[in-house]
Amino acid sequence: MPKNPASAPGPSSLSLEQRLGLALTAAGSPLATSRLQRLPDTGLAHDHVRLGDSGWLARVPKQSQLDLPADLNLRYQQACFERASVGGHAPRLQAVLPPDALLPRGALLVEHIAGRPAVLPQDLPALAEALAALHTLPLPAHAAPLMATPDPLADLLAEIERQARHLPQAGLAEATRSAIEAGLERLRQRVADPARPPVTLVAFDAHPGNFLIRPEGQAVLVDLEKCRYSHPGLDLAHATLYTSTTWDLRSHAVLTTEQEIGFLQAWAARAGPLAPACRPWHVPLRQAMWLWSMTWCAKWRATSVRPPVSDGEDWSAQHSDPALVAHVRERVDHYLDPHTVQRVLDGFDALQRAWEGSP
Repeated sequence: MPKNPASAPGPSSLSLEQRLGLALTAAGSPLATSRLQRLPDTGLAHDHVRLGDSGWLARVPKQSQLDLPADLNLRYQQACFERASVGGHAPRLQAVLPPDALLPRGALLVEHIAGRPAVLPQDLPALAEALAALHTLPLPAHAAPLMATPDPLADLLAEIERQARHLPQAGLAEATRSAIEAGLERLRQRVADPARPPVTLVAFDAHPGNFLIRPEGQAVLVDLEKCRYSHPGLDLAHATLYTSTTWDLRSHAVLTTEQEIGFLQAWAARAGPLAPACRPWHVPLRQAMWLWSMTWCAKWRATSVRPPVSDGEDWSAQHSDPALVAHVRERVDHYLDPHTVQRVLDGFDALQRAWEGSP
């Protein structure tokens, strides 16, 4: 006799692998028969499930970092992977599973990259090459659905200011809050000046933990949720800032000023005509990216205690493994500590002096 549907387990009682398998079957995917292996929880925005030996991976959103509804989040990420993969340093996209009762936020099936975590500083040239490949892609005739505002620098300031609304609830030391507010005022002054750096496709999440290194040494940027048309210096900063290189346990490193300069020079050697116009902006955009990271830390500290929601942006700690949440909390506390803040500010000054005297 057919099983009574009323007695069948509901989606909430099934594991992620079971729900994904049913969704693949419903979609008629040949990957539905793959052995599904859930990977360790290493990120706040997605779960990942390996689809056997097929060479594909399911990327299942926990939330949208851009605060998009589930269907628009998938469409946005689809465009990120489709455009970035043209440069040869990002995974290919195979399919999109739409949101449904089994997967309320849907899923993307992307190329599984067989590689190791980035090791710094030795892999910095490979990261520079990957970012240069992304930044030198031709601009499309139509940027949508990716973000492409008339003034990306002003838009970045507005985004940082939105995150800064959480500063009062983040329990910051006075020295930390003063440093953030002083940095915001400097950025406002820079935005008021009409000068702007070049605009390209950027990842906007290029910290070293988001790269995998293939056996032949090629770097692949595997997390492509926040791509937009903005300034390449933001990616270069995100790849080498202290708040980035010490974020992921697998790629943890503290870079010297000389290593930071070497990375910028390696990128410039591969970026061709784009590089000279970007050169004077490397340190200012580094400062801006740090402000974004610091205000994100404040936002996470203030919002991670909230219960989860079903759509849009959601930093609830309940979405992630307790060990991952504990790691993020420790990193956030460290980055918001006044001593760490001063260390980063001193690093900006050292890089500016050395960069002005470099070839």
